[in-house]
Amino acid sequence: MSRVFNFSAGPAVLPEEVLKKAAAEMLDWNGSGQSVMEMSHRGKEFIAIAEAAEADLRELLAIPSNYKVLFLQGGATLQFAMIPMNLLAGKTSADYVNTGEWSKKAIKEAKLFCQPNVIASSEDQKFTYAPAQGDWKPSADAAYVHYCANETIGGVEFQWIPETGDVPLVCDMSSNILSKPIDITKYGLIYAGAQKNIGPAGLTIVIIREDLIGKAPEKTPAMLNYKTHADADSMYNTPPTYGIYIAGLVFKWLKEQGGLAAMQKKNAEKAALIYDLLDSSSFYNNPVRREDRSLMNIPFTLAKPELDDEFLKGAKARGLVQLKGHRSVGGMRASIYNAMPLEGVQALVEYMKEFEVKNA
Repeated sequence: MSRVFNFSAGPAVLPEEVLKKAAAEMLDWNGSGQSVMEMSHRGKEFIAIAEAAEADLRELLAIPSNYKVLFLQGGATLQFAMIPMNLLAGKTSADYVNTGEWSKKAIKEAKLFCQPNVIASSEDQKFTYAPAQGDWKPSADAAYVHYCANETIGGVEFQWIPETGDVPLVCDMSSNILSKPIDITKYGLIYAGAQKNIGPAGLTIVIIREDLIGKAPEKTPAMLNYKTHADADSMYNTPPTYGIYIAGLVFKWLKEQGGLAAMQKKNAEKAALIYDLLDSSSFYNNPVRREDRSLMNIPFTLAKPELDDEFLKGAKARGLVQLKGHRSVGGMRASIYNAMPLEGVQALVEYMKEFEVKNA
């Protein structure tokens, strides 16, 4: 059976080497006589898996010792609520930057707990750029500043890290975490759903500075309190064990690829192939401002929208799948996360060229 090139925004493509190793270990992990899915999360075998995964993630991202790494559940969406619940610390407002659908969802959820001040927005141009920090209007007493580093739907990515002084910077990195090196010390909290660039759906990673832990109100439910999970090393309840295992394999794979600097170079090369075609064509269009274009998610439209279905049908016939754009923006979207091989992008670009010649 031949595998397709999967351009899904999430759950997304995983490294083939990782899938093969997981398949080989499915019935018997490391001579234990059992699958990882059958292991007690408190047994020595799984504790070793979790500890190795955290150690490799810390190495990849150069996470300082004063930050906790939490393996949680509920997706990034649950973090939209957990963040204000844990970080307000008696304050009544927080600052948010609105750059697309995921920013809007975070803002909506924050309204249940505080006054979210939208200090910058790109809605005026249909979320096609990242607002320059000089245009932000921060409030005087915000508990934190929140932004989404990469808007999966709109294909807008911050190519810089905001400066927020003593106010903790909080970031949704669900779709571009591990795609390039970042300075963890610039952030108070980073969170990411795993299903785009880390592993299978069901695992959420939170990286939080220790001084921000333990500030939730007294009546906060245990499972919604970061302190609960930090104190228990993410083992307060049964964690997403198989998701952690696969994530650990992905972390090792990333190290074998040369780490995040090497991945950034590969990701830029892949994205350039598509953007160069889009920029040289009158048949395809990408609406995002050039300096804010995502290296992970590339939306584009056809000059003749009536050909959308034909484009997708032809792509599928070539083993290029999940290219339909999000319903809120239409058109197409190619998600080219770390695990998307260069050959997949080359195949897509070749198909796009042939489709244009045939239909322009």
